[in-house]
Amino acid sequence: METETEKRKPVALFMAFGTKGDVYPIAAIAAAFAYDKKQYHVVLVTHSAHENLRSHLEDRHVAFLPIKSPPVLSIHTETEESTFSLQKRIITREHRQECYSVVEGIFGNCPSMEGDFIVINFFALEGWSLAEHFRVRCVVASPYVIPYSAPSSFECRFRKELPLLYEYLQEAPTNKVCWKDVIHWMWPLFTESWGSWRSDDLNLSPIPFTDPVTGLPSWHDWPPSPLLLYGFSNEIVECPDYWPSHVHVCGFWFLPIEWQFACNECGQISAFLSPGSTRTKEKVCAAHVKLQCFLGTMVPPVFIGLSSAGSLGFLEHPEAFLKVIQIVLEITDFRFVLFSSGYEPLDEAIQVVATKTLHFDQRQYNEEGVCLFDGRLFCFPSTVPYNWLFRKCLAAVHHGGSGSTAAALHAGIPQVICPFMLDQFYWAERMHWLGVAPEPLKRNHLVPDKMDDFRIRVAANVLSRAIADALSPEVKIRAQKIAEMISLEDGVMEAVRVLKQEMNCSN
Repeated sequence: METETEKRKPVALFMAFGTKGDVYPIAAIAAAFAYDKKQYHVVLVTHSAHENLRSHLEDRHVAFLPIKSPPVLSIHTETEESTFSLQKRIITREHRQECYSVVEGIFGNCPSMEGDFIVINFFALEGWSLAEHFRVRCVVASPYVIPYSAPSSFECRFRKELPLLYEYLQEAPTNKVCWKDVIHWMWPLFTESWGSWRSDDLNLSPIPFTDPVTGLPSWHDWPPSPLLLYGFSNEIVECPDYWPSHVHVCGFWFLPIEWQFACNECGQISAFLSPGSTRTKEKVCAAHVKLQCFLGTMVPPVFIGLSSAGSLGFLEHPEAFLKVIQIVLEITDFRFVLFSSGYEPLDEAIQVVATKTLHFDQRQYNEEGVCLFDGRLFCFPSTVPYNWLFRKCLAAVHHGGSGSTAAALHAGIPQVICPFMLDQFYWAERMHWLGVAPEPLKRNHLVPDKMDDFRIRVAANVLSRAIADALSPEVKIRAQKIAEMISLEDGVMEAVRVLKQEMNCSN
């Protein structure tokens, strides 16, 4: 008679939290793995805010399990710091409880199987402890270089407070968890914010790799170095010797083309496109003919968009941002296509300008976009794939997110980057070092912090010079050369291949 364990399929649980740029690439790997390994039950656990993924994932036989917590807590808030901290602690506690309940529902009813595993991103570190609790393998996956580093005092304190564990980690074989793993990405797991949860809720040792009773290193059961998958190209980011031995750089993780359209009809029309396609004649649906016409003129526009920067609190004065663009148009011959990324204050500011200068229909803007400033700025509130759009643009002005950076690299166009947080600073500096972008912009040179005519004009002059520098022959040639170098990479399928190999998946 079959047992429950024998009846169920092995589980591949993907757990990813954060913004769209943090979560969607992991979802793409989950979808590709499910398509390739149909004997697996594949699940994605993420924020309910990413509900748009559900239908795409279900089409690929991936279950979507939502968590109620928000993708981000804005760093700009009108509440007092103590109130914000309390709110954050409450949300964190509820988030971890819900994560435990979801994972328990998957692994808690029967013993784990040999093929079970959990894949987490850097914002889903609870998955590491849950994997330990339910005795399944854990893999880390990230579309960007780890966006935070350990405090300068971390190693000194670790060595002082945990001398035996520190000594073992320093001397561990390269195929086992060692100090390189800890200092590269694991160090947050050794902080109190995780330790109390591990001990109080999961009955684990508060300190990873130690015995919960004695507090000594678990000499008898030392785990292998965990697999860390990175979603960028070796041609763009070299893997230095001081990284852990079990890091695998896959190539950029692009989403299925149909996932990248907000409009279902557009997605169906362009579903046959691949990330590296060089074709430029594909059309969007009839509702977006204005965008198609704006892109199809003799002189391509410059793309400008800040993705989630607005929702994270970095675009407090969208009217000043629009004014910067307007002055750039006055002093140059550029044309711009601006994606608002659905950030309501920016959409409202666009509509205010449109109402003053045009016979304006708000519903029409929501569906089709609108041209401002003598038809030289096209504002679009929806989304189309950057891989499709950027090939029709002269350059891309953006915030330095890993997805925007990768799409511009693949399209072979110059970039102007204004970073706001985390890995965006790395990408901005890296693109300048590679020769595909001028020096990164400072924040107030793209999004002034107030409606001040002098500051706005200074910002417009800086942005104008940066775009002109990006469009120099040397930068354009370099961008095209790098696009050729990475054109044949398929990062998602490489990640699937490595996962299959690591987990000894049968064909």
